[in-house]
Amino acid sequence: MPIQIKITDITCLVVNAGRRNWVLVKVTTDQDGLYGWGEGTLEWKTRSVVAAVEDLKPVLIGHDPRDVDQMVRRMLKFSFWPQGPIGMTAVSAIEHALWDIFGKSVGLPVWRLLGGKARDSVNVYTHLGLGKAESVYGVRDKHQLAELGQAVIESGYNAMKVLLLPLSHYTASAKDIDEVGASMQCLREAVGPDTEIMVDFHGRPASVALAVQYIHALDPFRPLFVEEPIQPGDARAMRDVSIQVKTPIATGERLIRIKEFESLFTERAVSIVQPDLCHCGGLSMARRIAAMAEVALIGVAPHNPAGPVASAVALHFAVSTPNFVIQEEMAGAVPWFNDVVDSPIKRVNGAWQLPDCIGLGVEVNESEARKHPYI
Repeated sequence: MPIQIKITDITCLVVNAGRRNWVLVKVTTDQDGLYGWGEGTLEWKTRSVVAAVEDLKPVLIGHDPRDVDQMVRRMLKFSFWPQGPIGMTAVSAIEHALWDIFGKSVGLPVWRLLGGKARDSVNVYTHLGLGKAESVYGVRDKHQLAELGQAVIESGYNAMKVLLLPLSHYTASAKDIDEVGASMQCLREAVGPDTEIMVDFHGRPASVALAVQYIHALDPFRPLFVEEPIQPGDARAMRDVSIQVKTPIATGERLIRIKEFESLFTERAVSIVQPDLCHCGGLSMARRIAAMAEVALIGVAPHNPAGPVASAVALHFAVSTPNFVIQEEMAGAVPWFNDVVDSPIKRVNGAWQLPDCIGLGVEVNESEARKHPYI
């Protein structure tokens, strides 16, 4: 491999997967056959992310993709305005691809370049319906929840996330709160005590008090954590929730810059932080976030409802991150999820196995991917 490698092009391939359009990003170089893949899937902002990738391309063309941190600095500092969610998603997708190239150039898996192995397998969880949107968001009947939960276990998972709360305001009736507790009880009885259950609030309670009331209804059934009990961005309010409940609190999927995570750590506001590797600046920034969390005695459970390239990125991060807890995935979101890629992911007994690959180990079948164009 030559001393100098140059980026020659950056392109996007958009794949519609129902509720989401996956934005797959390919970075090519001046070395024959040396390129990398990343993913920048951002709900309802697909065309904006593609445009942001195009805006970033001139900043990187001609530079060495293996200088990953420096390329990230270039992308973050080239414009007068700070990058928002759209820009950070584009940065993240390109950054993934740079790591893929780096790994391929030296014949090593990316997890080796990130500091090496911290574990031999990666605990994962999926959602009801294995991630199908109608099951995740459309089911409220407690008996149907229980049936879907049992189906997840029968599919080989040991953990799942559910969305039990109705759309809420500042207060809720005793009936609504009791129904959430009853649904959790029914689900717990169906899947047993050895299955981890996480409950996503999606920030639906508009007050700390209501969030606490709902969590108290869940506490007896031991969820692994409750996610986004209130809207993100107010670390002090999140801490006010945490200190009043027994269940661990998690947040972070909608935070995009490292400074936004800092206040969570300073306040010791949560037990689990959830950066999304497609939005927070990629592996480079996620490593920094995880290190800060470790100092504050906080675990990391990355958000990932996206496509197969994002899952490969998450796998390498999880293998190499000491304070990693559990990884979200949605491989059942569409029946052809794994048809568009050759993937390094092997799931055994509810856990991804250590990948033996070069780079990220994911290869996109571009002709297959183009069968599912943007919607």
